[in-house]
Amino acid sequence: MIPAAFAYHRAVSLDDAIEALGRDEDAKLLAGGHSLIPALKLRIARPSVLVDLGRVDGLRFVRDDGDRIAIGALTRHAQVAADPVLGRDCGVIARAAALVGDPQVRHRGTIGGSVAHADPASDLPTVLVALDAELVARGPDGERTIPVSSFFTGPFMTALGPLDVLTEIRVPKVERAVYLKHTRRSQDWATVGVAAAVVDGTTRVALASMGPTPLRASAVEGALEKGAGAAEAAARSADGTEPPSDVSGSGEYRAHLAQVYVHRALEQL
Repeated sequence: MIPAAFAYHRAVSLDDAIEALGRDEDAKLLAGGHSLIPALKLRIARPSVLVDLGRVDGLRFVRDDGDRIAIGALTRHAQVAADPVLGRDCGVIARAAALVGDPQVRHRGTIGGSVAHADPASDLPTVLVALDAELVARGPDGERTIPVSSFFTGPFMTALGPLDVLTEIRVPKVERAVYLKHTRRSQDWATVGVAAAVVDGTTRVALASMGPTPLRASAVEGALEKGAGAAEAAARSADGTEPPSDVSGSGEYRAHLAQVYVHRALEQL
């Protein structure tokens, strides 16, 4: 397929990218491009201008910030997967990044692009929801921090404004966390994904592909707080969810998978 015609702007700084977005209401940011380029080819996305962030300095890093770890939005999945700081202090992020696509995707795709794309079946957004991460965005009015609990607003929709650029992801340091997913084929999107982590002594569980956004399994968490075991808590996995039915499986199948994988994740914590 051939994309519709568009103009191209290579941003040289964050301010330049924000200014370019403001010049055209149909402008769209390009990071790694592994979600956007297929959408362009299928003409699902038809931006008038692509604003390329690839040459913007300062957005590729992993930094120890005391009790948290900061990850630059343009950090590639392969870098996230191999980073020693994440491997030591928040290994679930590194492990989830290693499950994204194939090596070609991981060496071009970025964590910020994946998060901003907001696919409800995506791996890293689900892990961030379980970790109660913070996301930093910069726009014409300056910088703001968005809690992940209010970042994902719908399928492929976020709290980012039209002129906002996601710049940083902040995650807590955790000793115990796991991410599991079921796929129809190797390297595929999650039919169901489960992230579980113990943060500040509390077990948190998040689900991929069980609703319009990555979501917390609040019924599971509530059961655990009341002393339920892994099997009993996992039986509540589908409560409050809206699993879709598509070529990867029915909603009923996804509800069953969620229970199975939540049970496995809790047993592995």
